[in-house]
Amino acid sequence: MTSMNKVFADLPVTIFEAMSQAARDNNAINLGQGFPDDPGPEDIRRAAADAVLNGYNQYPSMMGLPELRQAIAAHYARWHKLDLDPMSEVMVTSGGTEALTSAILAVVEPGDEVICFQPVYDSYLPIIRQAGGIPKLVRLEPPHWRLSEEMLRSAFTPKTKAVLFNDPLNPAAVVYPREDLELLARFCQEFDAVAICDEVWEHVVFDGREHTPLITIPGMRDRTIKVGSAGKIFSLTGWKVGFVCAAPPLLRVAAKVHQFLTFTTAPNLQVAVAYGLGKSDDYFLSMRAELARSRDRLAAGLERLGFPVLKAQGTYFLTVDLSPLGLNETDEAFCWRIVKDYKVAAIPVSAFYEQNPVTSVVRFCFAKKDATIDTALERLSDAIHRR
Repeated sequence: MTSMNKVFADLPVTIFEAMSQAARDNNAINLGQGFPDDPGPEDIRRAAADAVLNGYNQYPSMMGLPELRQAIAAHYARWHKLDLDPMSEVMVTSGGTEALTSAILAVVEPGDEVICFQPVYDSYLPIIRQAGGIPKLVRLEPPHWRLSEEMLRSAFTPKTKAVLFNDPLNPAAVVYPREDLELLARFCQEFDAVAICDEVWEHVVFDGREHTPLITIPGMRDRTIKVGSAGKIFSLTGWKVGFVCAAPPLLRVAAKVHQFLTFTTAPNLQVAVAYGLGKSDDYFLSMRAELARSRDRLAAGLERLGFPVLKAQGTYFLTVDLSPLGLNETDEAFCWRIVKDYKVAAIPVSAFYEQNPVTSVVRFCFAKKDATIDTALERLSDAIHRR
């Protein structure tokens, strides 16, 4: 039989799928995979339903409905003072992963080095390698997961073509301060690198923090591809509506990739997302407050049980560093134990590392109803005492 593409054929089943299957097999509460158990905003769902019944259901524009592209530009102008031309600097994709794939394949050629920060989202490395690129992995560490001059100086070289940067960072739940962004921007400019910014969690930030897009840092406007996701903004993860924002020379090539991946995205969902992006600031602030309340509920419960919780600054996730507990087991072993013995699924953060992993940190999703969180906590009450 003809051999298959090794970039993909040799990939293991993702930890997300493995743990979700383990949750199903063990009738466990799934705090591993990052999706809410709430149906999402009713008015936005009704807008999508109305657009199916009364709207246009044939191929929309490859670049996205003009009304959605205009809404994206207006939204970022309002929230980040980012001035985008909706017709030449905004594109709609079928989810954030497709947006990132379009960006990577648009920029990376064989032999190019692409800097990625571990913990790294699982889709980045296969797509970089499929493009012929060479991932340069930079190790971030708990509890702060911050960038440093030393780590960037050791990673950037004359072969660096791009850097893939996730902010807010999944799974570490860090919202990067301007200091780190300016440091990264300085290196991108010094080495003439393009920044591909995975900013899908941009609205899911807590405690008065504000997400700053790297594209707004001086010197980065023309060398940044910004990726967003309506699924994360509106807690409608199954909709798979993503955004790509970039200067015209970058967006034009990303659009050529996009036309051969999905070409376009369901028009009714685009109509509904355009409506959602126009909602008042109060909606987005209330969404953050409600998620922060769930975060605090899970964090307080885990701390009562003796888990060392790392503060979550954003995303749907909080992490626990098991190292002070002396459990004599890795994060992966801990996750397999609790899903089987305590019927709660979590994700080992070591799965987000390809080299030299951090092996003591576990990720829990808190975007769940109170009853789900409380039941999970009850089940975990003996997990760090009986082993």
